[in-house]
Amino acid sequence: MKTLISLILTMGILHAAPEAIFNGKDLTGWKVEGAEYWTAKDGVLIGQSDAKKKHSNLWTEKQFTDFTLKAEFRYEGRMDSGVFVRAFNDQIQLGISSSLQRDMTCSPYIASLGKYPVEAKGVDKLLKEGDWNRLSITAKGPRYVVSLNGKQVLDYTSGTAKEKGPIGLQVHQGFDMRIEFRNITVEAIGD
Repeated sequence: MKTLISLILTMGILHAAPEAIFNGKDLTGWKVEGAEYWTAKDGVLIGQSDAKKKHSNLWTEKQFTDFTLKAEFRYEGRMDSGVFVRAFNDQIQLGISSSLQRDMTCSPYIASLGKYPVEAKGVDKLLKEGDWNRLSITAKGPRYVVSLNGKQVLDYTSGTAKEKGPIGLQVHQGFDMRIEFRNITVEAIGD
C-alpha cells in the first residue's frame, strides 16, 4: 500500500472520488439562466426548447478548478448544445454549430474569439445520434482533453481558460431542440 501511495505522489496526480452532480430527480445543485427549458425525469436531465427558441443555460452552483466530467448525452435531429468549462467563454460543443452549420461535437468553441480554434478528430465515426453517447472532458489548467465513447478526440490548450468556475449545459437559441444528459459526475483532480 505504501508503494502505491508513493507512486501516486511521485506522479503528482491525486484524484478524488467521482461526485454525482445530477441527482436524477430534480435540479438541486443547479441554476437556470435564460428560459426555463430544463427538467429532470426518470434519471435524465432534459433541455428542451419550445417554439420561442430562446437560450437556456444550466449552471452548477458549485465551482470547480481541475476536473474530469463524465456524462452520457443523447439527441436526435438538429441540435446545438454544449458543456461550458468554468465559464461561458470556453465551451465543448455538442451538435450542429449555429455559425458553421455543421456538426462540431467535442470541438472547443471560444466565445471571445468567435470561433472554433481546432476541430475534434474522428467524431463522425463515433457519434451515435438517437442513442446514448459517453462524453469525458478533463480540464487541467488550460488544457482540455475530450473523449467520445471511449476514444480521445481532442487535446486542446485554451488561451482563455478560467482557473475556477461552474460547469454549464446549453440549449442554444434559435433551435427547437431537445438534449438529454444522465450519469453526470465530476472527479476533482489535484496535484
